[in-house]
Amino acid sequence: MHRRPLRSFCFSTLYLLVLTIAVSHAQQPADGRPLSKATFAGGCFWCMEPPFDKLDGVISTTSGYIGGQKKDPTYQEVSAGNTGHTEAVEIVYDPAKVSYDKLLDVFWHNIDPTVANRQFCDHGSQYRSGIFYHDATQKQLAEASKKTLDTSKPFKEPIVTEITAASTFYPAEDYHQDYYQKNPVRYKFYRYNCGRDKRLQELWGESKS
Repeated sequence: MHRRPLRSFCFSTLYLLVLTIAVSHAQQPADGRPLSKATFAGGCFWCMEPPFDKLDGVISTTSGYIGGQKKDPTYQEVSAGNTGHTEAVEIVYDPAKVSYDKLLDVFWHNIDPTVANRQFCDHGSQYRSGIFYHDATQKQLAEASKKTLDTSKPFKEPIVTEITAASTFYPAEDYHQDYYQKNPVRYKFYRYNCGRDKRLQELWGESKS
């Protein structure tokens, strides 16, 4: 059974416009300090926003879809597995305050890197885990972090999380953004029933999420 009922939601053009303007301003801070972008997929994007929002230096997190073929996919299309996309979060951050290496560390400790085409209770390629790099430096750091993890991981299973170049990222519908803040009870209920924290504890020991 899918974790959320499929309803007919119209994609908000106004929301996209506001989001584009907000990100544009976020990438041009008043003091001229350049900001950077990172994109990670770790199953349900509701659950991937909170650990990054906690970090000093993270300006914004946006839930959305990446890695597919269809232009402007809807949640219904992605969740049905018909577009090739995976749920992901796009992070705008200040590299002077938080490094990409730190973001990678948070990413790894909030996913199950041992399974393909699923995360926790959600199954299908639309829930595959992945690092989507935006430049050569991010690619190098991502591959290095995966290699380091291969030798230091506290579990026996191989790491199957993909590392690929970022393609077009499509922000998800408005009701998905900051879901854990807008609907805390439903969010906690879903997260608990999905067994996410239990599995993270099994993989990593003391939770870093």
